Amino acid sequence: MAKTPTLNTRLNGRCAGVLLHPTSLGRTPGCGSFGQEAAAWIAAMARHGLGAWQVLPLAPPDPLGSPYNAPSASAISTRFLDGEALHTAGLIPEDTLQQLPGAHQPARPQLDGKLADARAAHLGRALLQRYRQGLMRGSYMEDFATWRRDQWSWLEDHCLYLVIKGFQKGRPWWRWSRPLAQRHPDALARIRRTAADAMDQEALLQWQLDRQWGDLLCQARSKGITVIGDMPFYVAHDSSDVWGHTHLFSVYGDGSLREQSGVPPDYFSATGQLWGTPTFAWHRHRQEDFRWWRERIRRQLHLAHVLRIDHFRALESYWAVPGQDQDARDGRWHQSPGAAMLRQWQEAFQDLPLIAEDLGVITPAVEALRDDFQLPGMKILQFAFDGHPNNPYLPHVYPSDNVVVFTGTHDNATSVGWWASLNGEDRQRVETYLGHPVTAPGWQLLRLALMSRAALVMTPLQDLMSLGDEARMNRPGTTTGNWSWRIPVPLEQLDGHLQGYGAMAALYGRGSCTTAS
Repeated sequence: MAKTPTLNTRLNGRCAGVLLHPTSLGRTPGCGSFGQEAAAWIAAMARHGLGAWQVLPLAPPDPLGSPYNAPSASAISTRFLDGEALHTAGLIPEDTLQQLPGAHQPARPQLDGKLADARAAHLGRALLQRYRQGLMRGSYMEDFATWRRDQWSWLEDHCLYLVIKGFQKGRPWWRWSRPLAQRHPDALARIRRTAADAMDQEALLQWQLDRQWGDLLCQARSKGITVIGDMPFYVAHDSSDVWGHTHLFSVYGDGSLREQSGVPPDYFSATGQLWGTPTFAWHRHRQEDFRWWRERIRRQLHLAHVLRIDHFRALESYWAVPGQDQDARDGRWHQSPGAAMLRQWQEAFQDLPLIAEDLGVITPAVEALRDDFQLPGMKILQFAFDGHPNNPYLPHVYPSDNVVVFTGTHDNATSVGWWASLNGEDRQRVETYLGHPVTAPGWQLLRLALMSRAALVMTPLQDLMSLGDEARMNRPGTTTGNWSWRIPVPLEQLDGHLQGYGAMAALYGRGSCTTAS
């Protein structure tokens, strides 16, 4: 097996960056977009010597706002589409911009999903009208046709699924009429005929989202910034992926769950965690030479320079729970063909630009799989201070530089919120390790991370801004108030924070990154 580059080699040196989902960008009324504010963010990071931008999954969110339970593993959320870029490209007229919902309103302090969806629908209708009238200038018509053919493996099912779900008033696919739920060819052909406009509109939106994000990726690379994407391991039960490939998932003929994912009982939960996503029918994936997974990874690597795989441990073995169970206690561990798939991806893509999310209780077998392919793991400083000198999250314990260290992630409290939650004994333990009192938790954890041997240091923007838990992105196990945080000040007011971060990163030998082409 060919030797895989480590993260340090891939980044061409030590690097530091920021975790910020595009939804949190300002300027547009309802939701951050792929427009001028995203380009300005990239420029600001580069200006201050920061080299990595990590995003959450770009996929459409579920009804609770989570991008980790998306109705499509390959589509991009239409909330990100930038109208000004469409107008500049000659794809929509000026009056479309003026008539956008919320066009003359300031940016909302929190994400407004309904407004963002209304804006996307308005842009989609305008794109469809120009397309139907043959008014797209230059080579756009040909470009769209070529792109649509190239993305057929996921795009066709995605468009069909969305259209049918609209007709079915949002019901999950296994509750559709039998011909549609079971994908009878005549039923699908009828949808293609009667809903051609709706399917074309969604395909046009995805085409332009792909182009706009691709432009941002190119801008980032040209400025030495690595964009890190994020891929959930499992896909949503109610998704175009499961509906389109039921034989590859653990579902019965009627669509109900045969087996579902989760994790076993542990210190944090006596009943474990039940996620409600179907496990994979691995024997079928093997029979098809892992084609579905290979295409999924290909698509995700098209959307990022480096890809973080959430719940990496399931590539070695996974906790499988009976489909109708209400908690995860009666699950069983089963082996996964992760090594075979990683070898295949390495051959197909000549590299494995992956980060393994290896948090929680990780077995030696999972560590061996990660290390055999020289994949970097993750360290979270908020997990480090339990009083054990060999806690693996403490910087002096890191076994190598092939590590990504975070002050916290989207699922954690902000560093200010974390510090506020600690009791006196815990605080004393942190201050003893740091060697001085804690007065700015986020910045002091950040300095500790930058001093470490880790190849890459990442911090949420909330920590740079010293914000409390009112700015937290997600509270696992809760269903309201998540995924909606937006930057509360104009982007230019972040310069001081980014400048301070860049100067501190440079002090510890960290600069901009350039990933392999």
